[in-house]
Amino acid sequence: MRRISRKKALTLVKELDAFPKVPESYVETTASGGTVSLVVFSLMAALAFLEFFVYRNTWMNYEYEVDKDFTSKLRINVDITVAMRCQYIGADVLDLAETMVASDGLKYEPVRFELPPERKLWHMTLLHIQERLRVEHSLQNVLFKSAMKGPSPAPSQSDDSSSSPSSCRIHGHLYVNKVAGNFHITIGKSIPHPRGHAHLAALVSHDSYNFSHRIDHLSFGEEIPGLINPLDGTEKITTDPNHMFQYFITIVPTKLNTYQLSAETHQYSVTERERVINHAAGSHGVSGIFMKYDISSLMVKVTEQHMPLWQFLVRLCGIVGGIFSTTGMIHGMVGYLVDVVCCRFQMGIYKRMNAPLNAEGDGPIVAPTGSYSEQ
Repeated sequence: MRRISRKKALTLVKELDAFPKVPESYVETTASGGTVSLVVFSLMAALAFLEFFVYRNTWMNYEYEVDKDFTSKLRINVDITVAMRCQYIGADVLDLAETMVASDGLKYEPVRFELPPERKLWHMTLLHIQERLRVEHSLQNVLFKSAMKGPSPAPSQSDDSSSSPSSCRIHGHLYVNKVAGNFHITIGKSIPHPRGHAHLAALVSHDSYNFSHRIDHLSFGEEIPGLINPLDGTEKITTDPNHMFQYFITIVPTKLNTYQLSAETHQYSVTERERVINHAAGSHGVSGIFMKYDISSLMVKVTEQHMPLWQFLVRLCGIVGGIFSTTGMIHGMVGYLVDVVCCRFQMGIYKRMNAPLNAEGDGPIVAPTGSYSEQ
């Protein structure tokens, strides 16, 4: 009984076979079939190879949520060169709550405003990158992938001692509250004041005013080498001493998670405005560089993602099976049409060859119509 039940089970399994075996006596190989097989296998290999590169590639996924962190401090990273001596200018931050932030983390370094040749080449390259980023926003994904962990290299300054340095490089970082504020560089050192703050501008001659500047780096949050910010490489030149430069910045908190690093940084967008101070013409204000920033309530999560292995295998099976089935149908259809055309052509030749020719050999013999008698 067990043997009978096993035979029945085996017979049932054989009937469910979706891949029946064809006897070798029924299989016929042709030159056209071999040619098509070579083309199909080559196409399969090429597409599978390209699909492997797609599998290795990654993309950036963006998610948005409300930023609930209000207690932490916001870090501002600054590297700005102003065409004035360091003793004539001062930099500080005044936030929306009229709280003056200590600028102890900023350093003042006398330098020359002109760049050395190697830094001038990098500055021109940076300007070209900024132009491409304004047109092709997808390049930002490439920068996210290339970002590395660690401190950014400090730019080298010229050591030319032939002329005394007449400019000031303000670089470093400071921590501010996560509220809107105003980071500014203007005449005179800042001093505490009961109503806010003030700058000692009376001791500086008006003829020495020159707020031509170059922003080598300005970022918010954790400093990440490899990321290029919108104001990096900006250079403004003016010949009027009474000049005000304004930058209106909107900061977006960003959590960056890639296969190389995980960091909390900030992206920002900026609009610029500049004007000449002329009290007689109604253009009031203070000469200097003013960066007014505001923080967005939304946070962006940027995550680098990779194609799952199961999806890669499904796509690979689809390529192999699809090409094999499609080329099989095309080959069968073309073969059928060729057989039909060749069969009709051969039948026409056969009829022409079997028709009897007349005496002159110029056509078949045709029996005359009507009756006749034998003599």
